[in-house]
Amino acid sequence: MNQLSERLNRLSPSATLAMSQKSNELKAQGVDVINLSVGEPDFNTPDHIKEAAKQAIDDNFSRYSPVPGYPALRNAIVAKLKNENGLEYTPAQISCANGAKQSVCNAIMVLVNEGDEVIVPAPFWVSYPEMVKMADGTPVIVPAGIEQDFKITPEQLEAAITPKTKALILCSPSNPTGSVYSKEELSGLAEVLARHPQVFIIADEIYEHINYIGKHESIAQFPDIHDRVIIVNGVSKAYAMTGWRIGFVAGPEWLVKAINKLQGQYTSGPCSVSQKAAEAAYTGTQAPVENMRLAFERRRNLIVKLAKEIPGFEVNTPQGAFYLFPKCDSFYGKSANGRLINNAEDLAMYLLEVAHVACVGGTSFGAPECIRMSYATSDENIIEAMSRIKKALADLK
Repeated sequence: MNQLSERLNRLSPSATLAMSQKSNELKAQGVDVINLSVGEPDFNTPDHIKEAAKQAIDDNFSRYSPVPGYPALRNAIVAKLKNENGLEYTPAQISCANGAKQSVCNAIMVLVNEGDEVIVPAPFWVSYPEMVKMADGTPVIVPAGIEQDFKITPEQLEAAITPKTKALILCSPSNPTGSVYSKEELSGLAEVLARHPQVFIIADEIYEHINYIGKHESIAQFPDIHDRVIIVNGVSKAYAMTGWRIGFVAGPEWLVKAINKLQGQYTSGPCSVSQKAAEAAYTGTQAPVENMRLAFERRRNLIVKLAKEIPGFEVNTPQGAFYLFPKCDSFYGKSANGRLINNAEDLAMYLLEVAHVACVGGTSFGAPECIRMSYATSDENIIEAMSRIKKALADLK
């Protein structure tokens, strides 16, 4: 007898975490697995940030923090948004959480009612539709294929909006595709959204600093819709601080107050020591961020070059984040040694068990014709992984 809640039964398990677990099991058996499935930088947290955390422990930052985070951290975020993004916020418009993941979920939970529709462009990060379902909302998937660089058009957005639409979730730079919306592209979407004042925009900008086109553009910059944009960001990707769990929302004060009310009932303020580390990340030197970005750009160039040499892969050039999302459905229906490849998940499992390279099938990202590879690993690993993949795929007939 199933005694679990309907809410839980509606959810799908995280495909990325499942693939990571499977590759770890093979590693434990002594198999040399190259893991391209994880979405986190392979760098260590910069030293000045670690020092700030050690200092915070010595200074006894060991008690409950205010629900939205320490004032010093929120002030640092206000300064960051002004200096880097040209956006004006007050500390009362910032709420910090246990990672940007919780920040996205907070925004959805305070906005969405049963039956409300939330537009989710596909390919999407696996958790977006699941979070909408958790809030009893209906995810409305708008697909954008590789031929349009995985970015939706204003026409597609307009066509997806109904009287029930409550929000749009926009991720730029994108996980899983690495696509980045230009200012002109965002302007086109903003024009559509300006005509629909009931629609909020949850702008996931966690990969902001990992971009290869010079400057990040935020959809919050457009005055007509600014008061309906909820920016989500954090320290995990830019500062290699995934395990520190600090994210934030910036948005209208009434909405941030609602998020504080919600968060006050189920997690309270995020980790005190992590907040002091995050404050140092935002106020200290930004040199490590640029060094990591340059390394990711070099790896991006490497993996794109090698992927384009694999017959059957269709590859675009991602402009941000650290993912490649090749179209690989030309292999579906082929087989090797009695193994038939029916879909992206079969292909990812084949690459794991035969080539010993962990990738993630695209179905759970809303793109069943693709697989996701993370290039947040060394140049040597990328070269070896792509060599193994090329060899294993050549055996499929």
